Amino acid sequence: MEPILVIDIGRQALMTLLAISGPMLVAGLAVGLAVGIFQAVTQIHEMTLTFIPKILAIVGVLLFMLPWMTIKFINFTVALFNQIPTLIR
Repeated sequence: MEPILVIDIGRQALMTLLAISGPMLVAGLAVGLAVGIFQAVTQIHEMTLTFIPKILAIVGVLLFMLPWMTIKFINFTVALFNQIPTLIR
C-alpha cells in the first residue's frame, strides 16, 4: 500500500471526524461564551452554571443532528470498505 493512500485515508477520517463533532463543539462554545458573558455582567460565579447549559446544548444538538451524523459516518465506512479490494493490491 502506498503511503499517499494511507495519508489520504487518514485525511478523510479526520475530515469526517471534524464534520461529525463540529456542530456539538460550536454549540458548546457558543453557550459557554454566552454564560461567561452573563457571569461577568452579573458577577455570579457559580460552577454549575457553566456546565448545565453546555450539557443541555450539546445533547440538544446531538439529538437534532444525529440522523445526519449517522448517515455521514455510514457513508465514510462504506466508502472505506469499498476501497479494501483496491488497497490490497
